[in-house]
Amino acid sequence: MSAPANLAPARGARTPEPEADAVDAAAGAAAAAAESAGLMSRLGKLWERGRLPSESEVRRLFEARLTDVAANKLARRWCEQYSAADGKDRRLMLTALAQARGGYAGDGGEGARLFKRFNAQPQGLRFLVELRADMLRWRKQVAGIQTLDKDLEGLLSAWFDVGLLELRPLTWDSPASLLEKLILYEAVHEITSWDDLRRRVSPDRRCYAYFHPQMPGVPLIFVEVAFASQMADNVQVLLDSTLPPQDLDKARWAIFYSISNTQPGLKGISFGNFLLKRVVEQLLHELPKLKSFATLSPIPGFADWLGKLDAEAVEAIVREDKVRAKSRKREGVPDGRRWVARLAKAAQGKAADVVKRAGFRLTANYLQSMKNGIPVDAVARFHLGNGARIERLNWAADTSPKGLKQSCGLMVNYLYDLDELDDNLALLGEGKPQVSRGVGRVA
Repeated sequence: MSAPANLAPARGARTPEPEADAVDAAAGAAAAAAESAGLMSRLGKLWERGRLPSESEVRRLFEARLTDVAANKLARRWCEQYSAADGKDRRLMLTALAQARGGYAGDGGEGARLFKRFNAQPQGLRFLVELRADMLRWRKQVAGIQTLDKDLEGLLSAWFDVGLLELRPLTWDSPASLLEKLILYEAVHEITSWDDLRRRVSPDRRCYAYFHPQMPGVPLIFVEVAFASQMADNVQVLLDSTLPPQDLDKARWAIFYSISNTQPGLKGISFGNFLLKRVVEQLLHELPKLKSFATLSPIPGFADWLGKLDAEAVEAIVREDKVRAKSRKREGVPDGRRWVARLAKAAQGKAADVVKRAGFRLTANYLQSMKNGIPVDAVARFHLGNGARIERLNWAADTSPKGLKQSCGLMVNYLYDLDELDDNLALLGEGKPQVSRGVGRVA
């Protein structure tokens, strides 16, 4: 899943010197301003030469009624020209849109009118997804693009609600083009070979893809599922293609171990709550003996978060006697960066219990951290936002280079209890992410 942007500094995090920070900020602002001025200058020259739609034509895209035939023809020409343009001209065309959008005070619906007009064109929805990918890529280079992105994000959230999506299974007999996309877009655990792919879509596994009816043949999300007699705690075992097939008649747990979004232009777009609830309902229809549903999930922001904590902040989390930790400062206590190295090393060997307990405390604290009312961890944000709860932390669950780098080998299970999804989501809205008793005890 996509990692969060611009996370707030953790409590006790090391921060740069104010003077250096100010110099860097000023230099960045100056560079952005210079680039923006250069774009506007080139845009003006191309307008004069008639290579791009004029300012008045661009404004008409925002202002004309959606039934205006001439404006809709202009929109079609704009979309065709944008699709055929190279990167530089695309940035210029986005600059023209952003400049025009900036001329309308507040939200009078001009931005929504523009994108609805584009959506009405042939392959319009797919075009808008690709357009937003460019907007996100150049959000720091094109002045005013954030306002346009906000307009488009709101529309895409409505147009891609999970209730509008189609859920389809993928098997080894699925079209090669779809299987190739699964290999290409797998964002959690890389598919390393054809045997690995065959294992993930074998009869004792399930792989589903979500599609939008206006984008046939373009998978939006892949969901990969394994089955077990108990909740899984190690992804290397789960992905081992040499193990014998699972007897589905004995399976009681469904384990969601990979969920991948394939479209950069849909980053940050909410597909609605309960995305996995539809998968759970489908699994129960196919395998009615299943009793429980959980994930085995990465913790992508953990090592980065921990590495920014100073020694005092780490001590406040890992010490069991919180009052004593606040009243006494010990010398030579490791900071977060040293703890990242210690946990990653311990995950590859025989770890002392005290190190494991500290790792669990730090992880539980991180997973329950909130910013602006939502979890700071991207994967936690997704699953808790779908009504799951933090069920169990797993030591040395992913000792791949990626797993060690991003979370010191730790992974987490999120439990999907269908009877509690709504209540969990309501509590999350109050800033109270739900955790199991086991996780609550170590936090």
